[in-house]
Amino acid sequence: MKVIDTIALVLIIIGAINWGLIGLFNFNLVDTIFGTMSVISRIIYSLVGIAGLWGIKLLFNDK
Repeated sequence: MKVIDTIALVLIIIGAINWGLIGLFNFNLVDTIFGTMSVISRIIYSLVGIAGLWGIKLLFNDK
């Protein structure tokens, strides 16, 4: 697996865990650690979104 694929997968997992916490416990881990919609939070959300788009590519990789 390429390094960028691994990084994207880790970011996708972080995003999924955060959404799971929001859905189950109404607890946003990213906002708790970095502040509500701080610059760092927005960067993390943007990176997770880009990783999600990259994840679409991972679905169609030939093995």
